Amino acid sequence: MDATKAMSILNRACPYLARTGLSALEGMAARGVSTSAVDQARCGVCPGHTGQSALLAKASECPVVGPSIRAKDAAAAAAASGMAIPASCPYAGCKTTTASEGVSASASAAGISGRAAVETAAGPASPSSLSSQETAFDYEGLYQSKLAKKHADKSYRYFNNINRLAMRYPQAHTANASNIVTVWCSNDYLGQSKNPVVTNAMKTALDTYGAGAGGTRNIAGNSALHLRLEAELARLHRKEAALVFSSCFVANDATISTLCSALPDCVIFSDKMNHASMIQGIRNSRARKHVFDHNNLEHLEQLLAQYPRSTPKMIAFESVYSMSGTVGRIPEICALARKYGAITFLDEVHAVGMYGPHGAGVAEHYDYEASLRAAPGERIPGSVLDQVDIVTGTLGKAFGIVGGYIAASSSLVDMVRSYAPGFIFTTSLPPPINAGAVASIQYLYSSQRERFLQQTHMRELKTDLAAAGIPVVPNPSHIVPVLVGDAERAKMASDMLLAEHNIYVQSINYPTVPVGEERLRITPSPGHDNFMRARLVSALDSVWNKLGLRRTADWVREGGRCGVGESRSNSELHVGWKRGVEYVWEDHQLKQAHDAELARKGGVPIKPAIPETVQQVIAATVA
Repeated sequence: MDATKAMSILNRACPYLARTGLSALEGMAARGVSTSAVDQARCGVCPGHTGQSALLAKASECPVVGPSIRAKDAAAAAAASGMAIPASCPYAGCKTTTASEGVSASASAAGISGRAAVETAAGPASPSSLSSQETAFDYEGLYQSKLAKKHADKSYRYFNNINRLAMRYPQAHTANASNIVTVWCSNDYLGQSKNPVVTNAMKTALDTYGAGAGGTRNIAGNSALHLRLEAELARLHRKEAALVFSSCFVANDATISTLCSALPDCVIFSDKMNHASMIQGIRNSRARKHVFDHNNLEHLEQLLAQYPRSTPKMIAFESVYSMSGTVGRIPEICALARKYGAITFLDEVHAVGMYGPHGAGVAEHYDYEASLRAAPGERIPGSVLDQVDIVTGTLGKAFGIVGGYIAASSSLVDMVRSYAPGFIFTTSLPPPINAGAVASIQYLYSSQRERFLQQTHMRELKTDLAAAGIPVVPNPSHIVPVLVGDAERAKMASDMLLAEHNIYVQSINYPTVPVGEERLRITPSPGHDNFMRARLVSALDSVWNKLGLRRTADWVREGGRCGVGESRSNSELHVGWKRGVEYVWEDHQLKQAHDAELARKGGVPIKPAIPETVQQVIAATVA
């Protein structure tokens, strides 16, 4: 092997040589070693040995690759034993080299990386020798290089200090308690975290049962409140059973990985825009997977058709996609699942509490009238919700608490309960959390006030932004994604809104959204009044002018991106919901919700819970 190739191998194997300059390595490769450096090294004249460079001599001293070199030398020495050393050898007068002291010139042996378990004639190097001589891995260097990469591509995430004020919802203070800002990006979509019905239930549970759960569900952590919560969730989704987890990330990961690793030769079909929790569950299942284009039924069917109907399959998708606001094509996907023998896994995280007459999500909303007529928890055969095999949701968004869950058949839920490490080995939700969740679910099961206000405010904001030319990614849901298209400028826009206008809207960048589709994600709530909305639109208009950001007309000229500036017929292919229907909550349904809420509250007008009147609204709610 030539010296250059040997140098390359050693450069990869040895931390010392990896830090040595190229010219120095080349010089060592070309320079012979003296007897003072390695006085037992033999030259190329000796049988079974080759000439050695200073580079290989240095490598032989390394505790990592040295044992490999010595092992090769020992083998060569054994093969050459009994052979006479020629008189022409310049080192003929040296003492005989032992296998443990010899230095082989085999660069291929030096290519064995790490602490190779290769024993020499003298035995392996002792652990104490390795720990004292080996250069430790540069952990901090790795951390810093990873962070530097994030900073370089502008995807590094900054967390703002935002402290939401329960009595001034939707306002908050920053690190400076006197600096009040309006929050426009919270996932506490309906303000349930400050609802006195919810907080009072939590206070009662706290005083009665304490703050902590006491352990896993198997060890002191299973209470009547857990069972009550799971019963409420099963009733909400009209399923046989439900199971509560510490978060919906854990629920998705644990359920998909447990179920699909148990199904023999399972194949998973995943929407391209699925949440990271579902992707993680798919990875952990180690099942074969196919990713289909977002809401593309033709692509999904092409993939399904590759497998026999008897092959276990799961189609994993969402009802409302959190960063685009698009809606999964639930009925059509359920039909494909029946056709090809698959089960459906529907993530309703951003839809529970928000859609349907009782807040069960988009699947319930498809059968709005039938859900209104049916008794609580009663199965509705043939309904979209009934066709979904597994529903997952969260308690931490519209319900305003924390935690996640699944709802499905009793046997599936019991299997996950019995096999999923993410459930078995995690401390269960504390009693106050369970109590608050039960109260929130029950409240939103009958109250339409919050949903009506949120949907009304969302429509008004989208209309105002369209009039101002601010580019909104088209969708039929409650989410208002404002397209920026550049990570650095999206962060700048967010910072300017906070610093100059006291408005908090977080920027969203890769990997949450693709590069080039960076955005501001706005979520109007029941508490955002007309004045707040006008200030937001004016602030966005100012920021767009200062930063020179592209408006809707600019995106049209460029051919459009992620639905902005594209034809309605083209964008409808991926936004989901019903063709030709602009919003999930249709006009007649909103009117019905409004009228029902007026009747429920004895004619009390439905108004936003703005900070100036929050006390009166709370009093009316309690009454």
